[in-house]
Amino acid sequence: MSDAAKTPSALVLFAHGARDPEWAEPFRRIQAAIRARRSDAAVELAFLEFMQPPLPETIAKLVGSGHRRITIAPLFMAQGGHLRHDLPKLLDSIRAQNATIEITLLPAVGDVETILNAIADWLLSELPD
Repeated sequence: MSDAAKTPSALVLFAHGARDPEWAEPFRRIQAAIRARRSDAAVELAFLEFMQPPLPETIAKLVGSGHRRITIAPLFMAQGGHLRHDLPKLLDSIRAQNATIEITLLPAVGDVETILNAIADWLLSELPD
């Protein structure tokens, strides 16, 4: 078994960030739910701006812990400038510093049909008859 196969999976929940610390609460709840279901996986939060830790710091922490395969989940509803421009630049820099690390980027949550359908289902269930 290779070293990469022995190293637990790592998932980074990547969000924009805000000045209000309570803004991150839903993301901490998602993190806790994933950790409860996959105790073998490292699940970390990272932010683009305003909040800590930033994505490069989170990746460095995971790499320092021996993770060689890292999945990044952008918790954004749409492909705006941050995902089209800022994130690719960040990932280019991170990959240049960690050439042996496999980084997988998931689509923004707003691009995932299952998530959009779940939101629509919930909204319909709340709509009065």
